[in-house]
Amino acid sequence: MRPSFHEYATPRFGAALTRHGARFSVWSRAARQVWVSLFDDKDREVDRLALESQGDGVHGLFVPGLAAGARYGFRADGDYAPDRGLWFDPDKLLMDPYAVAIDRAYRFDERLSARRGEGPDTAFLMPKAVVTELPDPLASLPPLFQPGGLIYEVPVRAFTMLHPDIPEAQRGTIAALAHPVIIEHLQKLGVSAVELMPVVAWIDERHLPPPGLSNAWGYNPVSFMALEPRLAPGGLAELRETVAALRHAGIGVILDLVFNHTGESDVLGPTLCLRGLDAQAYYRHDRTGKLINDTGTGNTLACERPVVREMILDALRHFVRYAGVDGFRFDLASVLGRGESGFDPNAELFCDIRDDVELSDRVMIAEPWDIGPGGYQLGNFPPPFLEWNDRYRDDIRRFWRGDDGMVGALATRLAGSSDVFSGERTRSVNFIAAHDGMTLADLVAYERKRNEANGEGNHDGHHENFSWNNGVEGKTQDSEVIERRRRDIRALLATLFASRGTIMLTAGDEFGRTQAGNNNAYAQDNAVTWLDWAGRNVALEDAVASLSSLRRSVSAFGGVEFLTGLASSEHGLADVEWLTETGQSMAAHWSDPARRRCTMMLDGGGGRRIAVLFNADRRASTFVLPQRDGTRWQMSWGEEDGSMQESGVILVAGRSVVFAEESVLPSGRI
Repeated sequence: MRPSFHEYATPRFGAALTRHGARFSVWSRAARQVWVSLFDDKDREVDRLALESQGDGVHGLFVPGLAAGARYGFRADGDYAPDRGLWFDPDKLLMDPYAVAIDRAYRFDERLSARRGEGPDTAFLMPKAVVTELPDPLASLPPLFQPGGLIYEVPVRAFTMLHPDIPEAQRGTIAALAHPVIIEHLQKLGVSAVELMPVVAWIDERHLPPPGLSNAWGYNPVSFMALEPRLAPGGLAELRETVAALRHAGIGVILDLVFNHTGESDVLGPTLCLRGLDAQAYYRHDRTGKLINDTGTGNTLACERPVVREMILDALRHFVRYAGVDGFRFDLASVLGRGESGFDPNAELFCDIRDDVELSDRVMIAEPWDIGPGGYQLGNFPPPFLEWNDRYRDDIRRFWRGDDGMVGALATRLAGSSDVFSGERTRSVNFIAAHDGMTLADLVAYERKRNEANGEGNHDGHHENFSWNNGVEGKTQDSEVIERRRRDIRALLATLFASRGTIMLTAGDEFGRTQAGNNNAYAQDNAVTWLDWAGRNVALEDAVASLSSLRRSVSAFGGVEFLTGLASSEHGLADVEWLTETGQSMAAHWSDPARRRCTMMLDGGGGRRIAVLFNADRRASTFVLPQRDGTRWQMSWGEEDGSMQESGVILVAGRSVVFAEESVLPSGRI
């Protein structure tokens, strides 16, 4: 029997509230002295108490009389030698790495980066951690999300900032996700789980404030449990209640967490938390003492070290225990498996997660790369990790762009990417667009990125997007170009929903969101990223809802076993057959570089077959499906100018996908 959460161990570190006061505990191997600074409600430091060294790097102190709501920060002293990874400066107020709440959002100020003796005491520049009485742990319930379902990626703030039916005070918050109009939208789409982009408090990168920009995505945390006050003004209770409301509606919640770096950046960055406590221990350095930058952000967490692993595990348990989330997506997840010898699929952190009583049944999703040596690790994470599959993304884009020789890659991706993942089941998270990169609508409207507004001379973001513009770059009033783009978007979406394994749709792509070609809109906390609900394409949204309904009704689409071509049922049907438009086997046609058409015919269960017809040519084409006695074929989804000419003979419009289902005639037997 699984134990209750009450029987689980509590974290060693942070601020633990008791009936008589609060116990503070923090880890630093290199500090000679650590203090806790206490602040009143006017942000004045009212006490500074030395923590006691308790061995093995632990510093702790019980402070009697403190109650929930007390505000605090740490300070640490020791050697100051940045070239050796030592940044001790008692003038720097430090965030508790285990803080579960902070009193305000972070705001970057260059004085946070001042060298020792060259800047002010930073207490007035820093949010304060808040001593918090945690709620009772939630009952342990299994995740709602199961592999093969539909994940809906949500930028919490941008999602509802412009939603006319959300009360203005609630827009851009986690609580807005529990509003009935949002839940209705998610249910219409058949969402299995929402994946919330970072909700943990973050700080802007130092280059953003001067041109008036700010971080809109949140992939720049300071600590790992305290929620961003702008997203969760109601704190942990707001997240907990929203998760409960979504769960009641049959929708799980996955949190996108960043354990690869922090907002302290490189040697020019601010001292906010881990750097001031013990940078040598918490961050990876090379043999010369220089920060390793496997993340492209200036620093890299040392996830192989016990104290960092403990911190990560405690953060994960915190959100399971007190918010009831289904699981987690890990940004730049290769860092989590890095050690001195590079990436290790059997890294201790992965084993810890697998064996942890609170975490072992949670959904775990890896972004399986970082920018360091050997950082691309798609297919190499251990089960049960699911993995973002960028090969799926790129191959599907290239097929519909019209690149030569892509029909074989299309089939491989539709069938679960067995060339990437080992075993009998796919762990692929299939997606065509995500928060980083072009939106789905921009993918068919821009050949080149348009990132000038980010203030980096259009040098940021991926240079190759495998995108196309249908004859005009960007916005146009040309009705023919608009129609081509409409078809391409529908074809891309239909391909996604026909794919084996988990699928992911980014919020707004179901109704045509655009970022005007910006493929790295992390710094655009404005109308560039805020979803335009008033201007959404409802016809496209309805088409996505129907695709989702069709996918849920056919187990062959949402399955996770690889499609192999072998018989898969008592009726002797192959799990998949690949056919040309004339109904012949594709066996002799895979290598044809000019081929733009094929049919995927699946065992739909109950002796019936399901066919998905792909026509990436501009010209309409007649497809022929194998006919069996006592059955007939019917179109179940496609373009209006496609048609069933007779059973098994379908005119498929150019640049489109058709779904067809086989049914038994009243007198027929299979």
